[in-house]
Amino acid sequence: MQFIKSLFKLLFFICPAFATAQSTFLTPGSKDVHFVDRMEIKQQRNTDLNFSAVRPFNRKYIVEQVEFIDSARLGYIDTATQKDKYVEWNSQGLTDLDEYNLTSFLMNNSEWVTGPKKDFLSKRPFLKTFYKTKPNFLEVKTRNFFLAVNPVFQYVQGIETGYSKPIYLNSKGVTLRGTIGKKIGFSTYLTDNQERGPQFFQQQVNYFRAVPGVGFYKPFKTSGYDYFDARGYITVRAGNAIDVQFGYDKNFIGNGYRSLFLSDWGNSNLFLKLNTRIWKINYQNLFMELMPQFKKVGDTLLDRKYAAMHHLSMNVTKWLNIGLFEGVIFGRKNRFDFQYLNPIIFYRHIEGTIGSPDNAIAGFDFKANIAHRAQLYGQLLLDEFVLSAIKDNKGSWVNKWGIQVGVKYLDAFGIDNLDIQLEANRVRPFTYTHNDTISNYTHYNQPLAHPLGANFQEFLGIVRYQPAPKWHVYLQGIYYYQGLDSAGNNFGANIFRDYTTRTMNDGFKIGSGNKATVLNAYLQVSYEIRENVFFEVSGLYRHAKTLLNPTATTTTMFTGGVRINMFNRRYDY
Repeated sequence: MQFIKSLFKLLFFICPAFATAQSTFLTPGSKDVHFVDRMEIKQQRNTDLNFSAVRPFNRKYIVEQVEFIDSARLGYIDTATQKDKYVEWNSQGLTDLDEYNLTSFLMNNSEWVTGPKKDFLSKRPFLKTFYKTKPNFLEVKTRNFFLAVNPVFQYVQGIETGYSKPIYLNSKGVTLRGTIGKKIGFSTYLTDNQERGPQFFQQQVNYFRAVPGVGFYKPFKTSGYDYFDARGYITVRAGNAIDVQFGYDKNFIGNGYRSLFLSDWGNSNLFLKLNTRIWKINYQNLFMELMPQFKKVGDTLLDRKYAAMHHLSMNVTKWLNIGLFEGVIFGRKNRFDFQYLNPIIFYRHIEGTIGSPDNAIAGFDFKANIAHRAQLYGQLLLDEFVLSAIKDNKGSWVNKWGIQVGVKYLDAFGIDNLDIQLEANRVRPFTYTHNDTISNYTHYNQPLAHPLGANFQEFLGIVRYQPAPKWHVYLQGIYYYQGLDSAGNNFGANIFRDYTTRTMNDGFKIGSGNKATVLNAYLQVSYEIRENVFFEVSGLYRHAKTLLNPTATTTTMFTGGVRINMFNRRYDY
């Protein structure tokens, strides 16, 4: 950690000398994220939006593109440099709801909007100071300073059939973001939370000793959890090409609902990120401080481990984007290995140089926008992939790989703002594992990538429908099967276990072991009372059984509540 902080201090003092306008990032889980997806697919050939595989999104970049779309649909873009884009987009147009969402998006990112902002103003500000604009409780904007402060609140109450205790989530806090002189950006998100989820959620917490998505927690009353979620970062920009971000937050690499490379499903972590955007290329370097598997007892200092990742993304055509990924997890008894700071060298080469003690993975991803209505995407992950073993023995434990394939379909069946997403994820046994319990692909007792770990096949479908400006319907179905450990034997699903504990070398296939099958269906209906204030009702049905315990465990849960400036809490596993 000390090394990462020292490196950032150096960058912090060097970069402002030649920094340009710098931005914060869109909040993961906000309604804006799906809007950006729609705009990218509908426009199809906007090469700036095609770099969306690395998330969260830069507010400044996205606002620039959305303002272009807004101008193009009104016929304002006619320059030679933008002519092709204009003709392509203007022939498609927006639905009425897209236009409403476009205005809402610009309103929520007003610090970078260059056009008229009259519609963003509130008719009746509170005490003439608060909610001067519709989305922000307090907004300050001068020539060299911007600040937006908002409350964060979520109160959900529910019932689980057959369970006598109520289900609840009570979150309250604050979020703020801003820029200083348009050279430094900053963002903070702080919440205090009390939660009692469904029983399968409680079982997960007790088994892994971690509340999904967060870090340190304490028991709260009976079978509840109390935790504090604190995130924050600062950003600077080096010249016109390199964005530098340092903080404690989450990152995501991929185009799907899940990611096999790096997901935001688990706990936040300390990181330094360099993002370089030139020509048709986007190149990201990510250095992270993580925590290995642990069992916390009292006030003890937890050990550290580290990760370094590269993702190279290139627009091969105006509608096709491909990417290369590599990452390595390593432990050096609480110190960073300087070899992995090289921003362009292959990590496999470094592994060989220092003796190959670390857990390195590599991957390929793609995204293709088709006919202004659909997007195909996918990932291929390789972890100690041995081609000869696949040819000679497909069941060998060393065949550690994962694959994702998905499709997004907009305005399905001719119905405006009815969007469908289908995705399949398949990961072989022992993928993400290592020969020790330090270098596995985890952080704070949670997976860094897919929440199921390994040895699974998952199918999921998502339907998003916006029938009217303030109404949102979200339907999600997940089915998966997974081979769990049986009688103490390691079948490669639990990525926290040392892979040397396996009892055989061959005969592994996806689902080997105590095969579990799970169906998880979720429906939520939301009404936006005012900007970023939602009243929501939802229902969840989960059906699970295993080979050794064929009697199914069924969960049926109903909830209702209010959410303000906060993402949804979903039990999607």
